[in-house]
This record gives sequence, structure tokens and C-alpha cells, in this order.
Amino acid sequence: MPTRFDPAVNALLDANKHPLRKEIDQLRTIILGADKSILEGVKWNTASFRTVDWFATLNGPKHIKEPMVILHAGAKAKGVIMKDRIPDPQCLIKWLGNDRAQIIFKNATDIKAKQQALQTIVSAWITAIR
Repeated sequence: MPTRFDPAVNALLDANKHPLRKEIDQLRTIILGADKSILEGVKWNTASFRTVDWFATLNGPKHIKEPMVILHAGAKAKGVIMKDRIPDPQCLIKWLGNDRAQIIFKNATDIKAKQQALQTIVSAWITAIR
């Protein structure tokens, strides 16, 4: 496991015996690899990511259908408009609002195939919210 994985997130995933653990760890690695300023922690009872503010959340213990990333513009709505500011050449993003988006993957193979696109989206996202 990457040394940047937060032990509290590992403990949460271990305690819940998350059935998508392999995929969640893949997503954690990809997101943390997008920028050295990204930190991981437990927020909303799941693996979440921040620079200055929280910007991404993964599947919680009750969301076990498919691997998923939720991107947002912080813990509280700030009126930031992210829609149409983030490059998405592979059409991965499903917009849930102007400052909130969802990316769903089919499985570990799908995550691996879309790794570079996800890192590009995460990099653009954190640049846009800074």
C-alpha cells in the first residue's frame, strides 16, 4: 500500500470488510497520485480527499454496487461552478449539480483503463477549486 494511505481510512475499510476494497484502494492510489498536495482522511464515514478543503469521496460502507468517486467543491456549498470547467474527453463525469459530479466504474479493469483520465480530472478539479 502507498505510504500516503491514511491509517484511519485503512482501519475503516478493514472494519467494514468493504467488498470493493481492491477497487477502492486502486482509486485511492490514483487520486493521491494526481497531486502531492492531496491528503486522505475519513470524512462522511468513508475515504475522502482534500487539499485545503475536501473535494472527493469514495464509496462508503453501504455503497457496494460499483466503484464510485464523488467530486465536490468542499464540505459546504460555496456557489462554485465546476460544470463545464473540467476537461472530460472520455465522458466519465456525470454532473449532479454545478459543483458536484460522479464517476462510476464497472470494476478494477475499468478503473485501470481509465486511470489517466481520472488523474487528469482530479488535477483539473483541485486547480479549479483553489
